[in-house]
Amino acid sequence: MDLTNQIILVGGLVLLLSILAGVISNRVGAPLLLVFLVIGMLLGEQGPGGIQFDDVQLAHLIGSLALAIILFDGGMSTPFKNFRVGLKPAIGLATVGVVITAAITGIFAAWWLGLHWLEGLLLGAIVGSTDAAAVFSLLRSRGLELKQRVGATLEIESGSNDPMAIFLTIVLIELILAGSDNLGWVMLWEFVRQMGLGGLIGILGGLGLVWLVNRLEMPPGLYALAVMAGGLVIFGVTAVLQGSGFLAIYLAGLIVGNRPVQSSQNIKRFHDGFASLSQIGMFLMLGLLVTPSELLPVAVDALIFAAVLMLVARPIAVWLCLLPFRFPWREQVYIGWVGLRGAVPIILALFPLLAGLEQAQMYFNIVFFVVLLSLLIQGWTVASSARWLKLEVPPTTHLVQRVELDIPGQRELELVGYRLAEDTPVLRERLHQLALPKGARVVAILRFEQLLDPLDLRDLRPGDYLYLLAEPSVLTSLDRLFVARATPERLSDLAFFGEFVLNGEARVGDLATAYGLALPADTLTLTLDQLVRRGRHAHPVVGDRVQLDGIELVVREVNEDRVTKVGLKLSR
Repeated sequence: MDLTNQIILVGGLVLLLSILAGVISNRVGAPLLLVFLVIGMLLGEQGPGGIQFDDVQLAHLIGSLALAIILFDGGMSTPFKNFRVGLKPAIGLATVGVVITAAITGIFAAWWLGLHWLEGLLLGAIVGSTDAAAVFSLLRSRGLELKQRVGATLEIESGSNDPMAIFLTIVLIELILAGSDNLGWVMLWEFVRQMGLGGLIGILGGLGLVWLVNRLEMPPGLYALAVMAGGLVIFGVTAVLQGSGFLAIYLAGLIVGNRPVQSSQNIKRFHDGFASLSQIGMFLMLGLLVTPSELLPVAVDALIFAAVLMLVARPIAVWLCLLPFRFPWREQVYIGWVGLRGAVPIILALFPLLAGLEQAQMYFNIVFFVVLLSLLIQGWTVASSARWLKLEVPPTTHLVQRVELDIPGQRELELVGYRLAEDTPVLRERLHQLALPKGARVVAILRFEQLLDPLDLRDLRPGDYLYLLAEPSVLTSLDRLFVARATPERLSDLAFFGEFVLNGEARVGDLATAYGLALPADTLTLTLDQLVRRGRHAHPVVGDRVQLDGIELVVREVNEDRVTKVGLKLSR
């Protein structure tokens, strides 16, 4: 009994300290994964904690379960609107990009470490996938928002590249164990089976899960548990049939998160918290599993291997995969640099240990060291490199009070609340003739804990609480009116977009006449929308820029691939 109580006490303290450490790490810009790994190492057999943990099978089970939950949550958090600009390049990076990265690093590893070429490729495949979740947690903690094309590509890639790395790792282990060099047919068959089953079961399972949940009548708190149980069933069925369970559960989460589901806000909040808990548990366990003294003998080899991965393999893979989409060079550099390695490579490094490969322990130690280096070097420069490459845009997402209203048979509505501050736009700019977006209605104004009547928007004051009933499509417009933005001057609308706002249908010739610009004759008949999109295979996004004679055009609004508003900045 005493031992049970002590275990519960220690477990609770470790979890609480880990969460507090995560909060502190956000303020100093340290990647959460790095913090939890270090805590796990301190708790391990060679740290002050002195906990001895070497059960690879249990670590694999916990890691796979946690990874499935994280991917499910990642799918639910990825909006379909990002697919417009990020799907095709992300899929290329998640498939061909992983193969190129694995091939370059694998060939180098075979040469440098004196391994068989299949063993080298196995090491390359293990480190082939990225962990962009760490990137976005850092960006959010630093208050940064990336251009949509960059953010969407990284987000979709991070959720969809793990299955390819897992597939390559499993196939290469099977080939090594079988002593076969017949890479082509074995890999082709395994790819079709795993990805085909994973894609089919994931999509059908996701649609079935949405159908089931929308027809169940149960207490609100059980909907989130039902969705998680359904996701794990989809993962398990696919894996038992020898498909890619990780691809299946990601696709299922994608469908659940983008279709109308009962109690969807509660479901998403629950899974966000549970995914964070899974990350903490997985990272602590991986830190416990490693023996720090065993990292020193492989330090030099791991350092060189990490340099090839970060400076050669990943940038080449990104350049080749994004070549057809004509991404600007700044965006290619950033996507190539922030390919952080995280939990997935460490989980994959357990596979050779489970298979009993001769060099398995060396693989694990090298991969763990590479992950630490990636988090230390790349993780700490995520925000600064985004600023240096000028990929920030003025933030459009804000933390406000939101409650989704589940009204059967009615359109989707949300109750959204704002606390007005001195620098709230409607107060700062004295918008006396305030017009709310169509689809939004004021339902309450609170001042000094009292409900006001009538609901007069012309009499809003700092400290008031304003509540509106709104359609989700107008929330961004409401944020622009009622959220005080603590953004640096360089990201203010005036500094970022310029002094004037032009319609996307305005003619370039009229602009040239108004400002006395000397422009090529073939551009004068174009609209600003056509000018921005000309020569770009990639979809236009907010923040795209076009330099003209003495002025700069900055995309301000985009609606379904049409540039609707353009900012004009005069050269100084």
